[in-house]
Amino acid sequence: MPVMTVNDGNLATAVEAPSSAPAVRSDGQGLVPTVAALPPATTKRWVIRRKAAVVSAVRAGVLTLEEACQRYHLSVEEFLSWQRLIDRHGMRGLRATRLQDYRLQRPLQTG
Repeated sequence: MPVMTVNDGNLATAVEAPSSAPAVRSDGQGLVPTVAALPPATTKRWVIRRKAAVVSAVRAGVLTLEEACQRYHLSVEEFLSWQRLIDRHGMRGLRATRLQDYRLQRPLQTG
């Protein structure tokens, strides 16, 4: 299966792309994921590499934020949270099972 590279600033990770389409194109400054390399619009299970691929595509201008949210039935807040987690914690921040570890700890306020 072809591979595209998703760079989160700290770590470049290989992401599998559908075999029928090119995974990346060159824009003269580097490699950019193509729409054909993105997860299917019917995706229900959001593993790290799929989230990272969508964030990378929006950042590269392959999809607009609105197109990504419509295509994947995401809220803007959900997409922006993926983007923030990548910026703050790298791709590991996208792990749903570890989300509590990356949230800011706030002291409880008593009345």
